[in-house]
Amino acid sequence: MISPKSNSEDVTVLVVDDERDIADLYSTWLDEEYDVRTAYGAEGALDRADGAVDVVFLDRQMPEMNGDEVLEVLRERELDCRVVMVTAVDPDFDIVDMPFDDYLTKPVMLEDLYGAVDRMLTRENYDERMQEFFSLASKKATLEAEKEHAELQDNEEYARLEAEVEELRREADQSVAEFSDAEDFETLFQEFPGDA
Repeated sequence: MISPKSNSEDVTVLVVDDERDIADLYSTWLDEEYDVRTAYGAEGALDRADGAVDVVFLDRQMPEMNGDEVLEVLRERELDCRVVMVTAVDPDFDIVDMPFDDYLTKPVMLEDLYGAVDRMLTRENYDERMQEFFSLASKKATLEAEKEHAELQDNEEYARLEAEVEELRREADQSVAEFSDAEDFETLFQEFPGDA
């Protein structure tokens, strides 16, 4: 697993689902590698979410308070955690403005969970703009997987999302180009042969 933490046991994952069987299954799978907390609804999620949590798997459909509302509260608290929405409902264009980091559609398998944790921890190494890029790119990919091409092309929210992703991609490309122009590695190694 790629992680900025020293090892996977230092990573805390919060699993939130009002269906106990699903929450317990995900927790059992993840417990092999991570410190796992389990919540069976919104209230439990908000009780268990604190600064130690690195990744949250958050069910969108819960009775007393849905995942979208829980997500808002988590962001208001300014917790430094990545949030992966998990749902059985096909995503719609409302996800464009939601402040989550990734999106999984049920049924979710063990490799989906581990892959998501890996991606979220890897993103911790990037600055805010790059994290925003990955979040928006994830939303774009999710919509493209679920919607017809014509529906995407006719939607203003998707057009805005596409433009934001492209702008952030250009920024990233520019940063890489500036870094490459500023550092001629071959010359650098010739100047400092002992470090090469």
